[in-house]
Amino acid sequence: MNTDEVYYEYRLRNMSVFSRYVLNPLGVSEKFTWVSQTQSWELAFSFLADRCEKYALCGPFSSCSINSNSAICACLKGFVPRSLKDWNSGYWSDGCVRRTPLACSDGDGFVKYSGIKLPDTSSSWFDKSMSLSECKGLCWGNCSCTACANLDIRKGGSGCVLWFGNLIDIKEFTPDGGQDIYIRVAASELDHVKKKSNFNKRQLLAILLSSAVFLVGLLVGMILYIRKKKLRYEGHRRKDCRDEYLGEDGEEMELPLFDLTTIAKATDNFSSCNKLGEGGFGPVYKGTLIGGKEIAVKRLSKNSGQGMKEFKTEVILIARLQHRNLVKLLGCCIQKDEKILIYEFMPNKSLDFYIFDHEGQKLLDWPKCFHIISGVARGLLYLHQDSRLRIIHRDLKCSNILLDNNMNPKISDFGLAKTFGSDQSQANTNRVVGTYGYMSPEYTADGIFSMKSDVFSFGVILLEMLSRKKNRGFRHPDHDHNLLGHW
Repeated sequence: MNTDEVYYEYRLRNMSVFSRYVLNPLGVSEKFTWVSQTQSWELAFSFLADRCEKYALCGPFSSCSINSNSAICACLKGFVPRSLKDWNSGYWSDGCVRRTPLACSDGDGFVKYSGIKLPDTSSSWFDKSMSLSECKGLCWGNCSCTACANLDIRKGGSGCVLWFGNLIDIKEFTPDGGQDIYIRVAASELDHVKKKSNFNKRQLLAILLSSAVFLVGLLVGMILYIRKKKLRYEGHRRKDCRDEYLGEDGEEMELPLFDLTTIAKATDNFSSCNKLGEGGFGPVYKGTLIGGKEIAVKRLSKNSGQGMKEFKTEVILIARLQHRNLVKLLGCCIQKDEKILIYEFMPNKSLDFYIFDHEGQKLLDWPKCFHIISGVARGLLYLHQDSRLRIIHRDLKCSNILLDNNMNPKISDFGLAKTFGSDQSQANTNRVVGTYGYMSPEYTADGIFSMKSDVFSFGVILLEMLSRKKNRGFRHPDHDHNLLGHW
């Protein structure tokens, strides 16, 4: 044995049994066992690594593929089965023949195959010194030459091998294995192969485009389905939220529900630059919807322990009230931990700015004062007598009187409001809420409130407008009374 040889050694368990391995001319490994009774060698088993190991399985001018999932034999490019019937029946031993005979002229060319086991070399010739281009030229100049290849594939390839006659026992490997060979074909077959290659490319491109269109369509369909499902879920969720927070009253109102994302975008994510003020239950922001409509956004503070009840009251009451001197509720947002009211925007702020601010007082002449106080009176009359529900505001004050472009007053902030029945004149509460200085004495002392409570607050507003002084901030050198006590 030397380093250029490969051998296999084994030991028999039963030394009395003689056996031998044979590699037959077809490339099949066989094991024979000596049978003393018949005094002969009998085949114990034979072994093929794969079907392509069988010599000349596919016949001449065809290749055997170990990676094929169907037929393992295929004619080379430019060749067709000798017997199509036998070939389709799986009998490939007759192999393939040329579709177009060689012209043995300038028109013949070569088709390159990669990753194959070279054909049987029984009818071949080789030269160790030639280059591949010289090898091709030599084959092209010999009418009997059917194929050529490098003799040595190492270091980029060198030498030359020429085949004459039939090409037998070609086996295809993966692209990473095997060698390159150049099969000689007629000129017309080169065009056919090229057209077929272009056709295959077009076919592949068509398949890829069709697959891409299908995948895009499927993706769009899935997105639309998910979006539709999400919108349906959002609708149910919003309805559930409205039912949870507003109950049956919310269902009857059909009040628009705004999405939190829309409100956040309108207020620049509740930017401090858009903040209009701070109420008892949370901040108020100016916002602009996509269409350009300006809105006022009242955001219920998460730290407000009493806010939910007032929020619900304000939504239910204002949504049902329709009067030119009451602020209009455009909708609400009940999402996650957020409870938000969306009102029409009042560009001229609130009444207290014009009464108590030195610069604002210059803009408020007596005709405007009369116009404003008349509007507040009409709004209060509507709440007490003309609306379907008798409403006691309980927090009527200058900062809750908002002014539009034409200085028309609108009563706002109904978070503390209470509804009365048609035959009810007053009520009592243990929880006195509101703004001191505007609350009536009986409400402050005993928790008793009625329409008269709002009338008392209206009187304080009227007195503040006339005097341009705050009720609780009033100081007199001769006594300690507030503005109301002074007059």
